[in-house]
Amino acid sequence: MDVNCGSYLLKHAKVAVEQKKLSESDIDRALHNLFSVRMRLGLFNGHPEGQLFGNIGPDQVCSQEHQILALEAARNGIVLLKNSARLLPLSKSKTKSLAVIGPNANSGQMLIGNYAGPPCRFVTPLQALQSYIKQTVYHPACDTVQCSSASVDRAVDVAKGADHVVLMMGLDQTQEREELDRTDLLLPGKQQELIIAVAKAAKNPVVLVLFSGGPVDISFAKNDENIGGILWAGYPGEGGAIALAEIMFGDHNPGKVMIDVSKGKAVLLYLSANA
Repeated sequence: MDVNCGSYLLKHAKVAVEQKKLSESDIDRALHNLFSVRMRLGLFNGHPEGQLFGNIGPDQVCSQEHQILALEAARNGIVLLKNSARLLPLSKSKTKSLAVIGPNANSGQMLIGNYAGPPCRFVTPLQALQSYIKQTVYHPACDTVQCSSASVDRAVDVAKGADHVVLMMGLDQTQEREELDRTDLLLPGKQQELIIAVAKAAKNPVVLVLFSGGPVDISFAKNDENIGGILWAGYPGEGGAIALAEIMFGDHNPGKVMIDVSKGKAVLLYLSANA
């Protein structure tokens, strides 16, 4: 690699050259790449601000074009994992009440994941869903995604009173990030217990939304008939909450990846929107 943002190359590159594990020509190539880019940016001519990229600021970063791009990236990155009995998309006209439950429902910081600058605006998943259904009730159920304790009974009561339930679960940077690895693939704490209890109590099959960067074992939800829809959102960025709401209510169709093991092919399917 040409550049290392930590101290690894600083500590080890010289020894690697001395032991002939790294050649000086490789170092020369990396330096040429790095410095040629800096020269193109005008960093050595005394007046970089006069160059093409010398005055990039918040106005350019948060331009309408870039915010639309962030939303489009989120739309295309969210994956439909399950849609039993065509639960999704939910009907905008027939859904009178919505329960949004889970520790990731009202967090904007969680959306941007690791290695991100400040977003142009924060819209949480809860706020995005409220823009579709005015009668939306929210309950976090867990104080954090660690979910060492959960208000399962209260979450069940909230779920019983709504036409549809959306569970916003998964991980955040307290569970996974650079230099923080997980020790298993399960959802943290009592998240699984909470999901099963709420899904069993709800009037209709629930929608489960997972936020995570790494894989999570949700095999318990795969064949649970009370869980009608599962969406994996990753860490979808500043446009992620709006994209999720659009997908849930049919204003955008996510891809569903299915692997045909017998033929070794990935097949991409889509939702059908309804009114």
